[in-house]
Amino acid sequence: MPESLPVKSDAEVQEWIHSHVPQEDFRNQRLLLIIPDATRTAPLPLLFRALHAHLSGVVKAFDVIVALGTHPPMSEEAICRLVGITPEERSSKYKNVGLFNHEWDNPDALWELGTLTAEETSEITGGVLSLDVPVEVNARIKDYDRIMILGPVFPHEVVGFSGGNKYFFPGISGARLLNFFHWLGALITNVGIIGVKGTPVRKVVDRSAAMIEMEKRCLAFVVNGKAEIYDLFFGTPEEAWDQASDLSSRVHIERKPKPFHTVLSCSPEMYDELWTAGKCMYKLEPVVADGGELIIYAPHLEEISVAHGEWISKIGYHCRDYFTKQWDQFQHIPWGVLAHSTHVRGGGTFENGVENCRVKVTLASKVPPEECAAINLGYRDPATINPEDYAGREEEGVLLVPKAGEMLYRLEE
Repeated sequence: MPESLPVKSDAEVQEWIHSHVPQEDFRNQRLLLIIPDATRTAPLPLLFRALHAHLSGVVKAFDVIVALGTHPPMSEEAICRLVGITPEERSSKYKNVGLFNHEWDNPDALWELGTLTAEETSEITGGVLSLDVPVEVNARIKDYDRIMILGPVFPHEVVGFSGGNKYFFPGISGARLLNFFHWLGALITNVGIIGVKGTPVRKVVDRSAAMIEMEKRCLAFVVNGKAEIYDLFFGTPEEAWDQASDLSSRVHIERKPKPFHTVLSCSPEMYDELWTAGKCMYKLEPVVADGGELIIYAPHLEEISVAHGEWISKIGYHCRDYFTKQWDQFQHIPWGVLAHSTHVRGGGTFENGVENCRVKVTLASKVPPEECAAINLGYRDPATINPEDYAGREEEGVLLVPKAGEMLYRLEE
C-alpha cells in the first residue's frame, strides 16, 4: 500500500510559500509562471492566489502560460476557472496578469534554442536513437527574467515521473523534440519507464532545459486524488523535481500481489479525449494478466483526440513492435502519435504479419463501436456497465479503480 501521510491545510500551504519562496529572488523581475492545464489534479486556485499575493508586490510582471503540450488551447474564461479567478477579479485584482496558451503547432510562436546533436542523442539513449533534434520552446519566455514552474509530480508513462523540466518539454516546446523523446519512451515501453526516476527521457528533457538561459525555479508539489497537498518543494527544476518524485514514489504507487484478468479503469471527467484518458491504461497495464481485459470506462468521452485524431484514425492502436517491424511504412507518422498508440495498446508482439497484444483494451464511451473497431480497440456500451458490480472482487481477479490515471499500479516485487 502507498504511504498514508497527513495533508497540509490551505493556511499551511500559504505559510509554506511565504517562508520558502524568497521575495528578494524576484524583486523587479518579470516573472512567467508555467502551469498545467485542467488534465492534472492540482489545487491551482490556492497556489496561484498564494504566489500572486506573495510576489505581485515585488515583481515587474506576473504572467501565466499553460503548459498544454499538444493539448487543445483553453479559452481565457477556462484559464480563469483553472486558477480560480472570478470575472470580477479578472477586471480588477488580476487585470494585469497575462494569461497565455502554448502554441506548439505555430512556428512563429517558437524559439529555437539549439540542437541536440546525433552524438548527444546517441550517448543519452545508449545508441537507441541517434539523430539531430532541434530544441524549440515558446518564444514568450524571452520577455521574462525569471520563469517559475508550478505543477504536480506523478508517475508518468513517457518520462518516468512528471513535473520539473517536463513543463518546458513537452509543456511549452515545439513538436520535433516532443516527438523524439515520446518515441524514445515508447521504445523503452510504458511498463519499462513508468514510475522510474532515472530515465533516458528525463535526461533528454533536462539536457534541453539547460539551453534556457533565463533563471528557472520550480514549485513542485505532491497531492492525493482530492487535490490535497502532501508536501511542496522549491528550488531549481532539477532540485524540486528530485525531491517531489521521491515522495510521489511513496504515495502514488499501489502494489498488488497478483495480476487481474479484468480491470475496470474509470476515467475522471478531466480527461475529455482518449489522448489523455489513455492514462487509465498506462497506470494499470503492469497489473493486468496476460490475456486479460482492461476497460477504460469513460461515459463522458466522445473524442479520440482533437489535435491528433486524423493520424490516429489512419494508424489505429498497436503494440510497439507492430510499428518497429514495419518502420518504412510508419516512420513518416508524427512519432508522438505513434508513442501514444503503443502506450494505449500496451505490450505485444508482431511476427509473420500477425500482431498479438498482451492485453485486450476496451473503450466504454460515446465513441461508437465501428470507430473503436477501426482503430483496433474493443467496445462496450457504457450504459451496460455498473462500476459497483466490479467492487470488492480482487480475490476473483477483478479490479475496480474509481479514479484512474494518476495512481500507478504495480505487482509486488
